[in-house]
Amino acid sequence: MSKKLSHLKQVLKTILLFLGILTLLSAVCYYAILRLNPTSIYVGALMMCPTLSAFITLKLMKRPISSLSWGLKSLKNLRLSYLIPVTYIMISYILIWVIGFGDVINQETITEWSQELGMEGFSSTIILLTMIVLLSIVGVVKNIGSTLGEEIGWRGFFIYELRKLFSFGTVSIISGLIWAIWHWPIIFLIYKGSGNLLLHITAFTVMIVAISVILAYYTFKSNSLWPAALFHSVHNIFIQKIFTPLTITNDRTTFWIDEYGLMLPIITTLFAIYFWRKAKVENL
Repeated sequence: MSKKLSHLKQVLKTILLFLGILTLLSAVCYYAILRLNPTSIYVGALMMCPTLSAFITLKLMKRPISSLSWGLKSLKNLRLSYLIPVTYIMISYILIWVIGFGDVINQETITEWSQELGMEGFSSTIILLTMIVLLSIVGVVKNIGSTLGEEIGWRGFFIYELRKLFSFGTVSIISGLIWAIWHWPIIFLIYKGSGNLLLHITAFTVMIVAISVILAYYTFKSNSLWPAALFHSVHNIFIQKIFTPLTITNDRTTFWIDEYGLMLPIITTLFAIYFWRKAKVENL
């Protein structure tokens, strides 16, 4: 019994230490973002905080960084971690366009892409296809450098510590809520004064918790942090760089589009229910 209690205390100490270090590091980055300038370099530093916190925690607990789930035995879960976010994003935006919460295709975005690619004078279709292909490959790979800053900490370390104490579902919810709350100051910066701050925070939180179920599934299924890093990168690129910019907005769009609208939380929750049940069947 004393051995069990000692193990419990050690795990709790590790989790609280990680969260404490994360809070301190993130506070510095949020000060820079909110008080100095919301520039990408400060946001990039913020995204590295979970991983740095995990590394410092491991060092203080006298555990090697090599103990994290660096390996990857099969590419199957990696492929699925690419396809799943593409699928729920496509479903969400197609519904937004069909229902009339937004329209497609935003010609201003096509014009910007043509200038970025040096393809002025080419047809819109060629510009569209070229940019989507480049973003879905080069953009995703490039962005993994940023998402690893989060995922080594969240999925490579944090959920494995939680798993020592809780079931799959509880791990998903706790990690999702903490992950969402960690983002809240950014949402406040984006939507302060809009009158819809609570809606956007709630929508984002529901979406993040739902995604956390899927990420936990693929992390535990593969025993690797790489599917989560790829999933996170694909999610960011396809929403922020492809589907949202291609959408023509109207007076209802802000309530439904992007990570802070209502459509993605609805669709990702349906996906999360499926993966929650799948994890239960597979005893994850």
